[in-house]
Amino acid sequence: MSIPQSGGGPIESRAQLAEFLEAGCKPQQDWRIGTEHEKFGYCRDTLKPLPYDGPRSIRAMLEGLRERFGWEPVEEAGNIIGLQKEGANISLEPGGQLELSGAPLEHIHQTCDEVNEHLRQVKSVADDIGVGFIGLGAAPIWHHEDMPMMPKGRYRLMTDYMDRVGTHGKQMMYRTCTVQVNLDFGSEADMVQKMRVGLALQPVATALFANSPFFEGKPNGHKSWRARIWRDLDSARTGMLPFVFDEGFGFDAWVDYALDVPMYFVYRDGRYIDALGMSFRDFLEGKLPALPGEVPTLSDWADHLTTIFPEARVKRYLEMRGADGGPWRRLCALPALWVGLMYDQGALDAAWDLAKGWDGETREALRVAASVDGLAAKVGDIDMRALAGEVVSIAEAGLKARARPGAGGLLPDETHFLNALKDSVETGQCPADELLVRYHGDWQGDLSRIYEEYSY
Repeated sequence: MSIPQSGGGPIESRAQLAEFLEAGCKPQQDWRIGTEHEKFGYCRDTLKPLPYDGPRSIRAMLEGLRERFGWEPVEEAGNIIGLQKEGANISLEPGGQLELSGAPLEHIHQTCDEVNEHLRQVKSVADDIGVGFIGLGAAPIWHHEDMPMMPKGRYRLMTDYMDRVGTHGKQMMYRTCTVQVNLDFGSEADMVQKMRVGLALQPVATALFANSPFFEGKPNGHKSWRARIWRDLDSARTGMLPFVFDEGFGFDAWVDYALDVPMYFVYRDGRYIDALGMSFRDFLEGKLPALPGEVPTLSDWADHLTTIFPEARVKRYLEMRGADGGPWRRLCALPALWVGLMYDQGALDAAWDLAKGWDGETREALRVAASVDGLAAKVGDIDMRALAGEVVSIAEAGLKARARPGAGGLLPDETHFLNALKDSVETGQCPADELLVRYHGDWQGDLSRIYEEYSY
């Protein structure tokens, strides 16, 4: 989850909201890649989640990273709740999931170096205090009552609100992890095409990265329980957004959508003010019940945009949000997939050609089927495994066209980062399938084995 936004004066006209988004347009040479990934921390002896305080805790992890590796602390109400350094930040999800929001980087070689260095730092501190970290889409054993709450004001507000608007919101907050990639756009038209491709093909990413077949100690009937959770969370701020595919979609249409998403909070002087269910439209007119007579700033608008959770999201960049957290190879594979599809025009056009004939019902059916069946999903005459093969091939062609070398020139491009996905297409097996084989095979139903064998 995002940290509070800063900068930007009072909003004097609605036009500023779209202008804020449009300011993200960049020439292609300035396009960057930002990768975010979350992971569960646990005490190695008990396999319980990490509390915020104590010798084996989230605080101990953050303080260890700060002291050993030179990260700068981010605090709220006297508590360390994150770290920042050189364009990257480490933040906390509500249940203590540790998230790296990576720096904006030029190519996937740098992304993978960043991922590896981050996991090395985390393991260095964790080993010293008897802690482990694991990448999965959902916590396999823990129940809600096992979970701590991190000392962040927005999480207290969101927790109270979730049960009013859906059935799975607190599961998402406290017991899921994702990996996502943030990408740039060059113009409004480029944003529109990328957003349509991103939404339409998000179920393919869900299927390829599905890694949450267990919940509360047993198989849950889904390859991605994390994706299942998002289907019944809060319909006002989630989903596949059919309006994005309507003629005339652009920044202004996104503003209209975002203005209709109920607010969570307003951040003032280090404090989260309860604005749950209130209207940003009223805020624009100085009629917000939480702050009567006050009009929002651009920082308030930026904060509000972080409370919208569809499968792909527009800010001053695009976020691809459909993948489960997972093993380190897939932390590099996700940005490789989307960069290959999005950052070469030929690949982007080919990707849109795959999806442009689908209607809203088909896109939603793919979303549901991906969460249940992973790469074995079928929707009408669409076979997910075959579709994933086409998508990965297009991404590979896009990465070849980018021709960004690595390893001192020994690697001609970024295509090898797709190898894990190519293996999945070849075998028809997503990570969840491998976990289920182990569970029903040599683990003999003992899910505690997952921690020893799949931790970073």
